[in-house]
Amino acid sequence: MNSRQRRFEALVGALSTDLYRYGLWLTNDASIADDLVQETFLRAWKYLDDLKDEKSARAWLITILRRENARRFERKQFDMTDYEEAQLQDLRSHDSETELSHLELQRAMAQLSVEYREPLLLQVLFGYSGEEIGQLLSLNTNTVMTRLFRARNQLRTLLSPAQDRRAQ
Repeated sequence: MNSRQRRFEALVGALSTDLYRYGLWLTNDASIADDLVQETFLRAWKYLDDLKDEKSARAWLITILRRENARRFERKQFDMTDYEEAQLQDLRSHDSETELSHLELQRAMAQLSVEYREPLLLQVLFGYSGEEIGQLLSLNTNTVMTRLFRARNQLRTLLSPAQDRRAQ
């Protein structure tokens, strides 16, 4: 096995789970998340020699995944009524309080606009700092921090009625 292949396999082994989790949060669909991760690694293999610093591999792969997700919308427009119905069916099929809370959080995050949801996902799922998120999204750090603040406030507002229903 050559060094390029070993290097690639190390990337896949170390980061595939994180990429899948991020793709799942972006799409709310396991099969689409799988496809995004596959496409991400295909592009990464093609341009692996462009990756000079191994420490930036995660950010590089997340950027590729984000772009692959954007390409998905360029190719096809989805019918959101199917999505909403699937979410309602999923909500009915789960019984435990923890799963219900998780689904409510996912639904609330899906309602956030992309400009607020994406920085929040990068912070929550990967633990990126505001500065790192700014570099990934090509934004000023202050802009990122403002979006994170607004995203949390919007989530709080969206989740308040759900918490009131559970309390009753």
